[in-house]
Amino acid sequence: MMATFESFEREIQLATAGIAPEAINKALADFARSELRRAQAAGASKSYQLYVNGRLARSEDEVIAPGPIVYQFSLWAEIIAYAISELQRRSPVRSGRFRNSFIVIVNGQVVPHDQDVAANSEVIVTNFQPYIRKAEAGLLGTKRFAIFDGTKRALARRFGNEGRTGAGYLFETKWLNISAGVHPEIPYVLKHSQGRRKDRQAGMPISYPAVIMSMVL
Repeated sequence: MMATFESFEREIQLATAGIAPEAINKALADFARSELRRAQAAGASKSYQLYVNGRLARSEDEVIAPGPIVYQFSLWAEIIAYAISELQRRSPVRSGRFRNSFIVIVNGQVVPHDQDVAANSEVIVTNFQPYIRKAEAGLLGTKRFAIFDGTKRALARRFGNEGRTGAGYLFETKWLNISAGVHPEIPYVLKHSQGRRKDRQAGMPISYPAVIMSMVL
C-alpha cells in the first residue's frame, strides 16, 4: 500500500513539474469541489465532514498536494428515519398517540424528522407523552426497556462502527431532564407523588428516556 502511494506521489511530481505549488494546490481543491458537486447531484448527502491532509478542515483550500481531500458524508437522514420507524414499531398499540409523539432534538430545538442534519450533530430522539416512563418500564403492554433501549441496540447493529475502519455512529440510551421551551408538552410536572424517590414527588418534572446518537471517528 505504501509503495502504491509513493508511486502516485512520484507521478504527481512529474506531471506538475515546473508548476507553482500554489497553483497545484488550487487545482486540486477546485477538482475536489467539482467532484463533490457531482456526487451531491447524484444523491450524496448535503451534510458531510471535510478532511484535508488527514485533518478536519473548513475548506478544500487548506490542501497541500498530493492531499488527500476526503468527504465523509452523513447518514443522518437514513439513521433518523430508521430510529423513528423502530421506536414506533416497538411502541404500545392502543390509540396510536404514543407512536405519533416521537420528536427529534438537535442543538436544543425540535426539528422535522426529515431535516438535513449537520454531520457532527448530536441527535436526540424522545417522546413528549407524559407516560413515556411507564411505556419504557413495560407497564403499557410492551416489554421492559424494549422501546428506547431496544431501538438503541437495533441502531448499533445496523449503523454502529463495530468492525469498521472508518467513521461510524455511537448510540446510547439516557434519561434526560429536558428544559422548558424545547417542546410545549415538555417537561411534564407530576401532579401526585409516586413512591419515595425525590424525583417522583408531586411538583417535580419527569425525566425522559431517549436515544442519543452521534458520529464517531
